[in-house]
Amino acid sequence: MMSNTYRDLHFPALLVGGSFAAVAICLSLFLILQHLRYYTNPSEQKWIVPVLFMVPVYATESIISLSNPKLSLPCDILRNCYEAFALYSFGSYLVACLGGERRVVELLEDESREPLLEGEENKSKKKTKKTQKQRNPLWKFLCEPYVLGPELFVIEKFGLVQYMILKTLCAFLAFLLELLGVYGDGEFKWYYGYPYIEVVLNFSQMWALFCLVQFYNVTHERLKEIKPLAKFISFKAIVFATWWQGFGIALLCYYGVLPKEGRFQNALQDFLICIEMAIAAVAHIFVFPVEPYHYIPVSECGKITRTKTTEVKLDEGGGVVEKKETHVEASGTSIKESVQDIVMDGGQHVVKDVVLTINQAMGPVEKGVTKIQEKLLDSDGKEKEEAEVTVESSVEKKDQ
Repeated sequence: MMSNTYRDLHFPALLVGGSFAAVAICLSLFLILQHLRYYTNPSEQKWIVPVLFMVPVYATESIISLSNPKLSLPCDILRNCYEAFALYSFGSYLVACLGGERRVVELLEDESREPLLEGEENKSKKKTKKTQKQRNPLWKFLCEPYVLGPELFVIEKFGLVQYMILKTLCAFLAFLLELLGVYGDGEFKWYYGYPYIEVVLNFSQMWALFCLVQFYNVTHERLKEIKPLAKFISFKAIVFATWWQGFGIALLCYYGVLPKEGRFQNALQDFLICIEMAIAAVAHIFVFPVEPYHYIPVSECGKITRTKTTEVKLDEGGGVVEKKETHVEASGTSIKESVQDIVMDGGQHVVKDVVLTINQAMGPVEKGVTKIQEKLLDSDGKEKEEAEVTVESSVEKKDQ
């Protein structure tokens, strides 16, 4: 009966899912090519393009997996790896919009400073809070992240990169366990690797998203120009919803609400992702528009082709002030050069952050190992001293 259900629904689902996937791929590729054509702000657009590319990657892998169930696991692995990289790219895009890493550190330092003019009650309250925060650093990050200053940026970057590393490692571990026949996709049994990997990934993803949320809470006022909330919701919906969607489908299949056949579970997930990617592609056109990058500052080009004039109304006097913003219409850039910049410069940035994160993670481990070695050396030294004392006492007794 389960095989009949899958057989009856597979072809219609493939047609509908393929149509939605085709729409998603066409819209996303058009928007990506527009960003590559008007690549006037590399620091921001080299991270926008990987975020946008998430839609065609998801849609392509889902329709391939839906058409051929044997390729479901490899497609799922590639999709998971790219999801982690896209989350890292989105965090890097927010940093670029704030002016780069150095500027972010300066902004966070300003946020962590106390205002000069405060009431005495507020000061006393803050002093008591400060003592509590110094005792418990985790409280700072969870409740009042702005007091951390530049440390918040380090935590945010560590949270995103650790998810990218763990997601990739767990994806290849799942592939290895599947080859050995002990992965058990969708099976919540202790002798399969699936539940353990899902717990690790769930914790890692929640931590990465929470780090991103805390960073957004501190910097959202300075990101008003790019309308960060819409971007944040559209991206987070893809990452968060697709993972929990797959987890929910696995639970429903496990408890018998849906057919327990593995092909049905994976096919349903792929079908829903195809539809969701079409919705995400439409949303990205409005959330990550290319129009702001059609113009560049006059300082970068001497020829003025278009001038924008905006009127700003004053609230008190009721007068009108003309604010002229002169921009040069970008003539367009080479798509090949844009892709090279994204791959080379972005790749170097990723490698640098991965190495930095691994070193940060290995630091406490090395300290723990050195402490253990010191304790062992101390214990060995004490034993030697005790042995020497016993030898000396025995020699003295013999002399006597």
